[in-house]
Amino acid sequence: MAAAPAVATFPAADASTAAPMDDQLDSMPDIGLDWPDLGTADPVMAPLPDEVANGPAVAPLPVLTPETDDAARQAERLAQIDPTLPLRYDVHLRGIDEIADTLFRTRFDTLSELRKEEDKDANVAQVTRRARADVDLLDRLMRTRGYYNARIIYLLDAAEGREQRLAVTLDVTPRTLYRLSEVRLAGLAAADPREERLRALFTVKPGDPADTDAILASTDALRGGLAEGGYPFAKVEEPVLHVDHDDNAATLDVIVATGGYRRYGTISVTGDPPFDAAHVGQIARFQSGEPYRQSQINDLQRALVATGLVGSAEVKAEHAANEESVDLNIHLTKAPVRTIAGELGYGTGEGARAEVSWSHRNLFPPEGALTVRGVLGQDEQSASATFRRNNFRRRDRVLNGQLAFSNLNRLAYQATSITLGASLERQTNIIFQKAWVWSVGTELILSDERDLYGASLTPRRRTYFIAAAPLSLTYDGSNDLLDPSRGFRLGGRLSPELSLQSGTFGYVRAQVDASAYVPTSERITIAGRVRLGTIVGAAADRIAPTRRYYAGGGGSVRGYSYQAIGPRDLNNDPVGGRSLGEISLEARFRFGSANQFGIVPFIDAGTISSDPWPTLREMRVGAGLGVRYYSSFGPIRIDVGTPVNPQPGDSKIGVYVSLGQAF
Repeated sequence: MAAAPAVATFPAADASTAAPMDDQLDSMPDIGLDWPDLGTADPVMAPLPDEVANGPAVAPLPVLTPETDDAARQAERLAQIDPTLPLRYDVHLRGIDEIADTLFRTRFDTLSELRKEEDKDANVAQVTRRARADVDLLDRLMRTRGYYNARIIYLLDAAEGREQRLAVTLDVTPRTLYRLSEVRLAGLAAADPREERLRALFTVKPGDPADTDAILASTDALRGGLAEGGYPFAKVEEPVLHVDHDDNAATLDVIVATGGYRRYGTISVTGDPPFDAAHVGQIARFQSGEPYRQSQINDLQRALVATGLVGSAEVKAEHAANEESVDLNIHLTKAPVRTIAGELGYGTGEGARAEVSWSHRNLFPPEGALTVRGVLGQDEQSASATFRRNNFRRRDRVLNGQLAFSNLNRLAYQATSITLGASLERQTNIIFQKAWVWSVGTELILSDERDLYGASLTPRRRTYFIAAAPLSLTYDGSNDLLDPSRGFRLGGRLSPELSLQSGTFGYVRAQVDASAYVPTSERITIAGRVRLGTIVGAAADRIAPTRRYYAGGGGSVRGYSYQAIGPRDLNNDPVGGRSLGEISLEARFRFGSANQFGIVPFIDAGTISSDPWPTLREMRVGAGLGVRYYSSFGPIRIDVGTPVNPQPGDSKIGVYVSLGQAF
């Protein structure tokens, strides 16, 4: 009489012990085996007697030996083990090399009773109990791979050449691999004409092994594919496996309710939202009428939180008035909107500086932020008010406006300026790093500037009124905004400018920046940077000192003071130039248990020229060493550099502290 087929569902019932092979109902466990309680101690074993009437007691060792083993030699080796003394053991798996992948072995190592206490003293009874538990564990693991009648035994032997040490071998004979004779996906017929595409998501087919890893992976793929393919209300039941031991086969049933194909309908906002549903629609990467995609819903949730105005966002799909649409109900809570920040910094040539700022990120809803900032330093005093509207009419688009007053005291000049500017840009940030970033803007600058001219170093003060239209375009192919370790970046800036000072004249400022990052190992990255700039259309002396190019400092050529490189006047102060050339190379070494620390040897070079194109004649080289601490919000950088070919008056050492890599 044939045995009835066994039925296993996912998750399976408790299978902590192996079922006998003649059991008519044999459960198949799911992929998620119960994790053991790591805090549970071994039960206390009764101590072995020290001696008996006829001499020392010798407790028999439990040994299951296959017929091929030399029992006499094994008994001789085991006689060397003194069961009255603590012992150690080694664990070996045999017979599973063709079956066990990394996941299989990781599960065994994590759940194994033998592995858990492998490096601690034990007695024979404890080793035996753990070996029996691991036999049951291996039986369950073999079932997850489709081997329902595997033979598993444990062998105890004395370790070769080592006293008081056992070799515990778990010997596995896989026997027959059960395969799927039939796979039934009930409910997909209702999804016609998309049934064929949906069935293709379930990759397990008749003839495949009854492998629960593959079955559960296909089930998850089907769930994800339905949610991504326009079925927000789809439900996929846990798969049910019918195991037939007579035929060494199994059939699989998966019940699917698609819930109907849907397109986006309306968006509603509830809770305590910082902005309305219309602005949520601008942030979303989809429009009404497009097919539902779960990835777009997940992206919207992240983007809402990334505004800094949302504490939590929950998106719920709801049935619409018609059967072809799905409405979205978004429950939002507010996050704190005011921030006060401070910053202290120091740079050679720039001196010490303190900065404080106050911002309200939603003073002008939606997402209209106002930031007031002040800087007090040895060489800089400034105050500014900046308006910034994020997600302006479209996702990731930012509208900026700024009014700023500054007083800068540099070696090359002293300038008191008022700036009024506005720009529209596509932004990038550490949460959503963009490949392409652009900016278009306009600036009006009124600047009173003082410098020296002539052999007599006569001070002169000139007032400039400058109108500029800066443009920029950048491609970022790196893998991280603050700490890139692979990829490259390429960007260009173009600023046509009109200057009113002793007449009206125009010129164009242009600059190209490129950087590349090459990992040579998990802990080492080679990084390089090139920068080229030029000003065409006017002589250097006519251009306002604040609009010329300069080089030197922590973001330029380290080892030199800020803006110290380039042509100098008779007072040995830099005067800037019409062209710029810079190149940098550094090796970023990381170390520590979590790679939290780093050392960065670097070499930089730069040149400034009064000609429209940079030349090697004035090239200055700096070299040094930096240290890094890689915090959760980005690397903290301290660089110490020295000039290799200094000009007269250059400092011997430059120190620079900032957040983020140098480039």
